[in-house]
Amino acid sequence: MTVETTVAGTLALIAIMTLVTLATRFGGVFLMSFVTINPRIESFINTMASSVLIAIIVPMAVSGDAGSLAALVVTAIIMLATKKPLPAIAAGIVTAGLVRYLGVTAL
Repeated sequence: MTVETTVAGTLALIAIMTLVTLATRFGGVFLMSFVTINPRIESFINTMASSVLIAIIVPMAVSGDAGSLAALVVTAIIMLATKKPLPAIAAGIVTAGLVRYLGVTAL
């Protein structure tokens, strides 16, 4: 199946993606309303968030450019030192921007 890259086709794709996103989010909340949250379930939910984050970061670490690798290292160091995600993420973003602005191609 193909969708034409016209304005109508693009809007149709956005509408479909919106519906799928809403269905999964509302469906997840609906299904979780039938689950009793015990310590084991809570641990699973907390671990799942970390697993998704790692699944996003590992490919970047393996095949990323110098900016993404520097951002990853700085973010990890600051996160380990401060245990606060917001400053770590901010430092990673600034680091990636600086490395790319300076034109560094390899670490």
